Amino acid sequence: MAPALLSLKRVAIDTYRENVAYMHRDCAVYRAEGFQALSKVEITANGHRILATLNVVDDTCIVDRDQLGLSEDAFAQLGLSEGHPTRVNQAEPPSSIPALHRKIAGERLSHEDYHDIVRDITEHRYSKIELTAFVVACNQGELDREEVYSLTDAMASMGRRLDWHAHPVVDKHCIGGIPGNRTSMLVVPIVAAHGMLCPKTSSRAITSPAGTADTMEVLANVEPSFDRLSEIVREHRGCLAWGGTSDLSPADDVLISVERPLSIDSPGQMVASILSKKVAAGSTHLLLDIPVGATAKVRTIPDAQRLRKLFEFVAKRMGLTIDVVITDGRQPIGNGIGPVLEARDVMWVLANDPRAPHDLRQKSLRLAGRILEFDPDVRGGDGYAIARDILESGRAMAKMRAIIDAQGHKPFDPDHPALAPLHFEVLAKRDGIVSGIDNQQVARLARLAGAPKVQGAGVDLLCKLGDKVQEGQPLYRVYAAYSSDLEFARQASERNAGYYLGEAGAEIRQIVEF
Repeated sequence: MAPALLSLKRVAIDTYRENVAYMHRDCAVYRAEGFQALSKVEITANGHRILATLNVVDDTCIVDRDQLGLSEDAFAQLGLSEGHPTRVNQAEPPSSIPALHRKIAGERLSHEDYHDIVRDITEHRYSKIELTAFVVACNQGELDREEVYSLTDAMASMGRRLDWHAHPVVDKHCIGGIPGNRTSMLVVPIVAAHGMLCPKTSSRAITSPAGTADTMEVLANVEPSFDRLSEIVREHRGCLAWGGTSDLSPADDVLISVERPLSIDSPGQMVASILSKKVAAGSTHLLLDIPVGATAKVRTIPDAQRLRKLFEFVAKRMGLTIDVVITDGRQPIGNGIGPVLEARDVMWVLANDPRAPHDLRQKSLRLAGRILEFDPDVRGGDGYAIARDILESGRAMAKMRAIIDAQGHKPFDPDHPALAPLHFEVLAKRDGIVSGIDNQQVARLARLAGAPKVQGAGVDLLCKLGDKVQEGQPLYRVYAAYSSDLEFARQASERNAGYYLGEAGAEIRQIVEF
């Protein structure tokens, strides 16, 4: 006999990229079908179908005995109204589980294996435990370059794949790990003002105090509908939006939901994540930034060169033209760390304000110049001068304002940014010269202060590498909205301020710059 129908209920719980269903323990369907908590179930209604992880509840305030509850993600995915009759069945186990077991055992998987695994992940057939096992197995037994290509190809082939009917379609990406590195928000308006198509979809913060989407959200709506986003790109030659609304490489978003709490970012998964999104977004040319520094994601030049070769190999197999630059990652870029502070720095650079951070301006111009040289009409070596002219003439600011207005303008005054109301300063304990800044510790302090969830929270750097300081001089200022966050950040800064002072006159050697 077919299972009885249950009335659909929306359960207002954010389960972050995981479909979760809720059934009452005394539900007749639950008892008759022999369901178990955390098992996968198939939910069908009116031609719609989703898979979800089952949670069993004893409280009728959550779901009654004749109801089926769905978490926010699952309810939106099913796309039906509350009260709609639904049917629940046991879900077949993922067909790719044997391949997962082989990867856990350290075996090399085939191209078809990765396509099977990614298809099951995209269809939400994997539980969080199985997803975690896959992520950890790929991290422990590092993928060879053919496996990375197979994973990338599988992730790019699932979900939406865009074709802008233009050439070149350019993009820029940094592998991350450097606080305040908001170069994308400067590169996009410069490149778009030149006339090149640059549909920039960015991520939110995973382990950092702000992603590009978090900072852009201070200035504009970053979640326009896909159709509206396409209109903006075609009209203005660029956008700065969150990539989660476009259904590009959806398996990547699911995997990130596991990687985030584990702080796992293995080279193979990083390459697959970045390149699958770029290929699915219709990019033909990509500039990739790999910062190198003692507290960056990549610590040494040889490691950066190995990662560059892996990106170049996979990009070539995917038909993507890539230019990989190795940059100086010894310290944060810009002064602000946190959405509002970073937005302030970006707008100061665009306005050619003398208060604008010089390092953010220079790095953005160099990156934009490299992208402009993808244009066959721009001679090699001329890109930087063209980018600088676009910025200094005000054309970049005009383009940025047009993109902001098109996406949905939000009021923002860089001279009076809406910073969190509480703050404290970290002072130099002696005279000296700033000889080192710990990227990870400074980013951690900004997150403890509430960034990126609290847009006005974060760290404002007052000194950078090579600056001379005196005892008692402020090194940076920490902003927080809540006294508990402020205290967490204060205690952490007392244990490790993240700044190192050397003797006056000490040489600060630059590692590398392009």
